[in-house]
Amino acid sequence: MDQIECVVIGAGVVGLAIARALAMRGREVIVLEAAEAIGVGTSSRNSEVIHAGLYYPRGSLKATLCVHGREMLYEYCASRGVPHQRCGKLLVATARNQVPQLESILARGKENGVLDLMRISGAEAQALEPALECYEAVFSPQTGIVDSHQLMLALQGDAERDGAICAFHSPVEAIEATNGRFTIQVGGTSPTTLSASCVINSAGLHANALAKRIRGLDRRHVPPLYLARGNYFSISGRAPFSRLIYPMPNEAGLGVHLTIDLGGQARFGPDVEWVDTINYDVDPRRAESFYAAIRAYWPALPDDALQPAYAGIRPKLSGPGEPAADFVIQGPAAHGVRGLVNLFGIESPGLTASLAIAQRVCELAGRA
Repeated sequence: MDQIECVVIGAGVVGLAIARALAMRGREVIVLEAAEAIGVGTSSRNSEVIHAGLYYPRGSLKATLCVHGREMLYEYCASRGVPHQRCGKLLVATARNQVPQLESILARGKENGVLDLMRISGAEAQALEPALECYEAVFSPQTGIVDSHQLMLALQGDAERDGAICAFHSPVEAIEATNGRFTIQVGGTSPTTLSASCVINSAGLHANALAKRIRGLDRRHVPPLYLARGNYFSISGRAPFSRLIYPMPNEAGLGVHLTIDLGGQARFGPDVEWVDTINYDVDPRRAESFYAAIRAYWPALPDDALQPAYAGIRPKLSGPGEPAADFVIQGPAAHGVRGLVNLFGIESPGLTASLAIAQRVCELAGRA
């Protein structure tokens, strides 16, 4: 049986950030990834936005780790040459009756420490983005975009430089926790058994199911999982916007917003549908509901312009109609298993918060 100090399960952006942070601290680390490469799940199927931290309840992990992680991420991208842009975002009220909601988000952002938000008129917003139509807006200069794949490659490179190993095609089939150590059964093309003193469950969409297979962990500590699929559409050519445009949130989420990538390509989404299985197919017919939502702030969207882009699935801990749940970063003090850290419900703003999450996990993991 091979002996290892730390096993990180999942090579998405958060798992790679954790592996990097542990390796930097001199820990012996192996990353087990069931797929063939880094970031093939949630980490590569998002809007690649660096969030400022506006929407999350004060004092929540999402709020604190997003705001802290955002500055860590900008600094990291600049130092490692990861393509990114601090382009800013306009949060728009498209009618007078949406202004109270806009004011509420502005107040929440300031509570979370986002102090550079600017409330502007519809005319001022249109001066920034001539194709935009809105009644009033809040400008967030700290919102940005990042090349998520290049970010993950940089994190992987840093982790491996400091001695971490990434093992692909390595699904974890079972874990047993006994006497302060873990026996990990790894399947795939080269099955093996590992013994570790520290296990970080960062398996994203599969983290809850994996935790239920850990012998020695009480299942009461594993929250239920809900899958929310968001569909994204794009248009041919460049949209006439240089900033992100977000409408007022609705009961299903943040609404159909407009984001841009580093090449200037516009993407619209997500809509939200609750699903029971992981499936990334985008039904072109869903575009019909996008047109009215987008034209509320971009009236000139041409007919038949939208085409399917991609879909992403979020691992949510609250279901339809329930208040949005916070991240759960669960260490030994919560579940009583020494050396184990479970990460549940790491959805947006997980990419923005990834470096701050890694820092928190290192604190919880300690030394066995």
